[in-house]
Amino acid sequence: MKFHVITLGCDKNTVDSERYVAELAAHGASPSGADDAELIVINTCGFIDAAKKESIDAILEAVRYKASGRCQMVAAVGCMVERHKPELLEALPEVDLFLGTSESDQLVAAAGARGLLGDAPLLAHPGVRLYTGDLPHIRYLKISEGCDHGCAFCAIPLMRGRHRSFGTDELVREAQLLQLQGAKEVNLVAQDLAHYGRDVRDGQQLPELLRALLAETDIPWFRLLYIYSAGLTEAMLELLANEPRIVRYLDVPMQHASDTVLARMRRPERRARQREKLRQIREMIPDVAIRTTVIVGFPGETDAEFGELLEFLEETPLDRVGVFTYSPQEGTRANGMPDDVPDEVKRERAERVEELQRQISAERYDRMVGRVVRGIVDRAAVPGRSAQARIYAQADDVDGVTWVDTAAGPGALIDVRLSGVSDDYDFRGEVVRIVAEGNAAQQRSPRRVLPLAPSARSHSYGKPWPA
Repeated sequence: MKFHVITLGCDKNTVDSERYVAELAAHGASPSGADDAELIVINTCGFIDAAKKESIDAILEAVRYKASGRCQMVAAVGCMVERHKPELLEALPEVDLFLGTSESDQLVAAAGARGLLGDAPLLAHPGVRLYTGDLPHIRYLKISEGCDHGCAFCAIPLMRGRHRSFGTDELVREAQLLQLQGAKEVNLVAQDLAHYGRDVRDGQQLPELLRALLAETDIPWFRLLYIYSAGLTEAMLELLANEPRIVRYLDVPMQHASDTVLARMRRPERRARQREKLRQIREMIPDVAIRTTVIVGFPGETDAEFGELLEFLEETPLDRVGVFTYSPQEGTRANGMPDDVPDEVKRERAERVEELQRQISAERYDRMVGRVVRGIVDRAAVPGRSAQARIYAQADDVDGVTWVDTAAGPGALIDVRLSGVSDDYDFRGEVVRIVAEGNAAQQRSPRRVLPLAPSARSHSYGKPWPA
């Protein structure tokens, strides 16, 4: 059987899709394009209204292949299905299977029941993931599932369940497997990385996990994505400051800077604490790159409260800021609040934040010109185009790129002298030296023997959901 997986939404969905691909492949199936696929799987996102629309559009497009292609089965899985399965079943009867995030282990059985899968061996280890993209040196490692934060605007706990950490040993084994598949940059992802281990209470929290990953793999770059500032303890910051293999980059979601809005959002910190934490981070790690996300147009947001957000961004300049306009989500606390900020005002406020941050980012980028920094090549040079790389301050797919002239291939680590800025977003640079070739063999094999079967702690990977 041939199958095609479409992944929408966040990097955590990317990890989930790679597990679907691995499990299907372990049962004898092979990935293909949508035209040739007998099974099409859409891994949906239900975070905001725009993401839901994108998911619906992708499902409808996949259904068309049942009439025009080889497709015999369309399966919609993931977050949007977890939240809206009854409505989807009624509205889209042409879809053969709907599986929420808590039902992800049922896909193979359902495909087998339709005669699409033969009697092939089961997957040997639940952490195996297969990559089907074009940048295998960039991978994601999901260290926990779900969320215990009670943010008023967010439906993630309703889609992903309560927070539960994955076993340290399983994560180390999974990182070793990613290394064997060619990973040079592993991005740690979760709803809040800082919550890792708090539910298990076995002394294994984020610093201990990072030390284990560093000790048991040779992966040169680990990047931390989405970590609440409360978890950036002094010990955690010292580890970031002193360990060169942990990229000096932090994605710290703040969402707003007005205390009254933060209180209505049920966020854990206030403006003064956010400012103090950012000061501490920059003091301990002077060259760290910091990204955040903010929401504008939250219920009740006044012009004055929005002004406080702009003021904060000017006073405490960050390298990058992602902006969302608020949209009410069924089942959340904020859904019961009057959505009293007009859509045109939301859009205007988002544009003002984006314009302000564009100027701030450009100023911060200008300060980096002339410096020599570490980078990684993503795409090799071709006639008429330089090689596409990223420096440590640029996360994959969200922070721009750095253009360099080099013969080094994807995955190569390079030292780059930054020579200029393009469009306030990308760098141009000159390669000072190639630190490690992209196609070089691993310096040493993983120290641990990879498992042949699930361990006793295979409650990892978010299954099953706790009662």
